[in-house]
Amino acid sequence: MRFIYNILISIIGFFLHFVALFQPKIRLFIKGRQQTFKTLNEKLDAKKPTIWMHAASLGEYEQGLPLLEKLKKDHPQYQFLLTFFSPSGFEVKKDKTPADVVVYLPLDTKSNADRFLQIVNPRLVIFIKYEIWPNYLHELNRLKTPTLLVSAIFSKKQFFFKPFGGFMRKSLKSFLHFFVQDENSKVLLKTIGFENCSVSGDTRFDRVSQILKSDSTLDFMETFKSNQRCFVAGSTWPEDEAILMDYINTTNEKVVIAPHNIKEKHIEKMIAATTKTVVKYSDIKKHDLKEISVLLIDTIGLLTKIYGYADIAYVGGGFATGLHNTLEPAVFGIPVIIGPNYEGFKEAEDLVAQKGIFSVSDKNSFNTTVEKLWNDNDHYKKTGNINHSYVQKQQGATKEITTFINSLL
Repeated sequence: MRFIYNILISIIGFFLHFVALFQPKIRLFIKGRQQTFKTLNEKLDAKKPTIWMHAASLGEYEQGLPLLEKLKKDHPQYQFLLTFFSPSGFEVKKDKTPADVVVYLPLDTKSNADRFLQIVNPRLVIFIKYEIWPNYLHELNRLKTPTLLVSAIFSKKQFFFKPFGGFMRKSLKSFLHFFVQDENSKVLLKTIGFENCSVSGDTRFDRVSQILKSDSTLDFMETFKSNQRCFVAGSTWPEDEAILMDYINTTNEKVVIAPHNIKEKHIEKMIAATTKTVVKYSDIKKHDLKEISVLLIDTIGLLTKIYGYADIAYVGGGFATGLHNTLEPAVFGIPVIIGPNYEGFKEAEDLVAQKGIFSVSDKNSFNTTVEKLWNDNDHYKKTGNINHSYVQKQQGATKEITTFINSLL
């Protein structure tokens, strides 16, 4: 199986070079990896030991960030390498992270894994959530490098638990320990022979809880919201926007939309669909924000703080490719609304069950949900309190994991 896997990875690598001719994101994926080994050779200090953390994309990075920050503070004698698989993680965070060196992870070929680990020579490796790369893990196991999987979550649908999943199950043997989000993941790992597991929870709870302790003030939002109620729709896809637009065009509340796609063509299309007074974030200096009804965020990096000004939040992706982070607004103790597709997102599943998050399936159910929240103050407060309490109770994963790591270093 490993032989077949290596052939498939090589074919995928060749195919991606062709796709890159037509897809800008894939061009970044290819071009960025062409710099990886050069960057490692130039920026890693051969005299300092290295801790390597790998995240697939931006969401996984946010999970790993509390751990990265704590380890860097506790172990200044180490240098920290951060790798990404996806451009949506690397391109956003390459210059905005506590890590000492940030690069794309080369494709999981045997030669790449050998070369990468020969340069990096990590003392400890931390993979976040889902990342299982057989060649890297095989080589780490051969080198006897302590390797952890943190904030992991497993389900019966994954290859590891299928009759034909032997090759991937073998890769799991490279992990010294699994820190999983829930008891179900621990039980599943036990069914395939892995006892080296702790239910530590999700480090994202520690991450979002830090938001409450930091200064999240945004002057433009202070002016825009003033003393009015505010509805914030974050990380929306076109499918979400189709559900929201009628409400946006009829509500008297202030509205902020932070779409997932911030390309100019899409932003202009949204502006055309809005009948209210609307302005892009990039143009706010030209307008009196107190007179604006709808604010379109055409930049990245502000949404987490913007949620702090929301009275109700909608989190996108539940009608499209995958739900975005519901914890970012939930931590502020406000009601949250999502689309119908949230299976596999444990915090969303939990909070829908507890009625802190509401899942809607169409325009009518969305309108009914949001109007009840606005008009029933007891219902509104109860919903927000459920979310705040849930986030507070789930903290502590970072402390448990760092205690384990400290015993290794």
